[in-house]
Amino acid sequence: MEFIAHVRESDGKIQTVREHLLEVKHLAEGYGEKIGVKHIAGLAGLLHDLGKYTCEFRDYLLNAIENPDAPSKRGSVDHSTAGGKLLYEMYHSNKAKEKMWYLILSEVVGNSILSHHSYLLDFLTPQLESNYLYRVKEKPFPEFSETKRLFFEHVMSESEFKEYVERAAKELEIFNRKRPLEREKNLMFLIKFIFSTLIDGDRTNTRLFEENVSYELEVDTEELFQKFYHRLMKKIDSFKSEQGEPSPIDKLRSEMSEQCAKFAERPSGIYTLSIPTGGGKTLASLRFGLRHALLQKKKRIIYIVPFTTIIEQNAQEVREILQDDANILEHHSNIINDSIDDEAEDGRISNKQKLKLAKDNWDSPIIFTTMVQFLNVFYAKGSRNSRRMHNLSESVVIFDEVQKVPTSCVSLFNDALNFLKDYAHSTMVLCTATQPALNFVEQKLEITHDGEMIAQVDKVIDAFKRVEMIDLASESTFTNEKLVSFIEEQMKEKESILVILNTKSVVRDLYEKLKEIGGDVSLYHLSTSMCAAHRNKKLAEMRKKLKNREKVLCVSTQLIEAGVDISFQSVVRSLAGLDSVAQAAGRCNRHGEMDGLQSVYMIDHEEENLDKLSEIQAGKMVTKQILKDLKRDSTVHGGHLLSRQAIERFFQVYYTELKVSLNYPIPSLGTDMVDLLYASRKKNKYLAEARSYNQKFDLYLANSYRTAAENFQVIESLTTSVLVPYGEGKEIIAELNSSRSIKEYAHLLRKAQYYSINLFEHEKRELIQNGGLISYLDGEIFVLVENTYDDEYGLNTKSEAQMGGMFF
Repeated sequence: MEFIAHVRESDGKIQTVREHLLEVKHLAEGYGEKIGVKHIAGLAGLLHDLGKYTCEFRDYLLNAIENPDAPSKRGSVDHSTAGGKLLYEMYHSNKAKEKMWYLILSEVVGNSILSHHSYLLDFLTPQLESNYLYRVKEKPFPEFSETKRLFFEHVMSESEFKEYVERAAKELEIFNRKRPLEREKNLMFLIKFIFSTLIDGDRTNTRLFEENVSYELEVDTEELFQKFYHRLMKKIDSFKSEQGEPSPIDKLRSEMSEQCAKFAERPSGIYTLSIPTGGGKTLASLRFGLRHALLQKKKRIIYIVPFTTIIEQNAQEVREILQDDANILEHHSNIINDSIDDEAEDGRISNKQKLKLAKDNWDSPIIFTTMVQFLNVFYAKGSRNSRRMHNLSESVVIFDEVQKVPTSCVSLFNDALNFLKDYAHSTMVLCTATQPALNFVEQKLEITHDGEMIAQVDKVIDAFKRVEMIDLASESTFTNEKLVSFIEEQMKEKESILVILNTKSVVRDLYEKLKEIGGDVSLYHLSTSMCAAHRNKKLAEMRKKLKNREKVLCVSTQLIEAGVDISFQSVVRSLAGLDSVAQAAGRCNRHGEMDGLQSVYMIDHEEENLDKLSEIQAGKMVTKQILKDLKRDSTVHGGHLLSRQAIERFFQVYYTELKVSLNYPIPSLGTDMVDLLYASRKKNKYLAEARSYNQKFDLYLANSYRTAAENFQVIESLTTSVLVPYGEGKEIIAELNSSRSIKEYAHLLRKAQYYSINLFEHEKRELIQNGGLISYLDGEIFVLVENTYDDEYGLNTKSEAQMGGMFF
């Protein structure tokens, strides 16, 4: 009797359970080997679909194929419990000290197996329950004995299996030696890594079977990076020849680039790169990344940026230099709604299933993505996020504008980077002119000693000074009416002004007021209510007019200030954190193309409601205090607002002020993410509470992974990615709503990122009620109807959402 794992849609061919288990085991072993856990990962692959070795599942699947219009209820047969149950029964009963690693192994691998169509389970929930323990110990499984017999008979003999588990247990013991005093933290990251190898192995194998492909050719990254480095150096040399006699600034850029190339010889670690705006950061970091990857055998280079607005810009610049498109991936946001558990996977490959199988695992040699997506890989719910984690190993990870790490995520960010450094053989580069004090906090980032790439940073900052910071915030406040008058006066003398305010509603109100004035000024409005393609069009228009020295006035939220390559004669910035003020200044006289120092005005805007934007509010107050300090004594904080000493002081005070927020507090549970994920048994509040009721708890691990993930959002308000009918977006929406191959879906989903925005929950509810939002493919994809999106504002609803500090 054949036991079936999957049935191919195109020709009805079956993939047997034996074939699928061994093929996923092989893939997972390859992923796990990168951090020394080949057999732990392989064990998860070997057992994940053990529950398909039952007559119940076989009959269920055959019925679904024979009666596609009236199949059995999807997910009514549990096939993901059996593998975890086998490990628990064979290896969890022996509590002897010398068998401890076998016991822990059964929990590490068992959780991944039980969860592979949903998300990792809590070992112990806030309700003091354990669904994990119920499933492996108590849940009825009538065919379990026969399932075990079939596995040992057809897949791997019992003696071979025990030898394999022994190797896995040894790997687990070695893995824990690096940080023996942080066992729960080590194991949390390991479980998430194993879960990643299983999800990717399972989905990759299923996709290859559906596409009738036996294997995929791997890119020779060493050869590719050699080619890329040659092209980069050719470009850098061409700059030198085009410049003629280099200016002092040109010489300094060249020196910093050389320093980055030399620094690439250092071993893996966590390093800082403090190049100021206009210092050639993109090329210098790419030079380091490619040379370091070649010298240290890294498999990929991953750029993490704070805003989607600069993904396209930076990726395009790198594409043009490296003359390659196929090997450079942009990942902005998850178009597919991945919040729904996929426990209903039943072996049939539907269009909905194809969307989930679409290649989306970060295996490209060069990747550009956002801080939101990076943090989601480690901490957010949804197997699509988790799938990517193992591909962060053996990588160079470059964080552009790293100061934009959300305050509530600082501890989680630091711990993720420390894991990648210690276990995953990766190198991290913290790239910004305003370095945050991430080694100042309790869960500190372990930056490598003497890890700054640029020599004499203070002198470099002084050499690149192109603006004068003018404090209008200390003595008075502004309304939009007052701001309009101020801008009118400034535009009499200036060719271009950029105004950056803290909330969407105030930005829009100012834009409306400025529209009434008219005149010969080209007026622009930018916000995250516009999709990337829409914003890019507006930015391109502005750049063209600025180049032609036409009068341009732009009113924007902070999306424009970090890394966007655009330069205005003057900038007005509503007071916020000093890092934001410094980034805004980087949009003024950006390339030093204007004579003398140009003006950046700091204002205190009284109409901005920052009650729900606590990070901006706290940053604003600390910046205000530094301004007052400088007013009293012009020699403190390095003598000026944008000095390294002022930035360092800002972050130290800022993190101290928000100390209680750094571990991602969850007020509804009276705890935080750090405790949920890796509190030790001694400090675990739920375990202590269970014991106070004399409740026996039969597991080593007691942490709450699913509860943590369900409460985690990088930005404070839950958002949903939706497609918008702008430009080519209309065609993409139509194509996604038709039957396609997995490869075609993957291609469309990548293109769709440029035509998506993120809705807050209240916006989503309002649009659904008003018929402004529709869903395709059983709720997997949401789409705006045309009359809710326009050229001036993007999303245009009566309710205006305020904006926070991170964008997808």
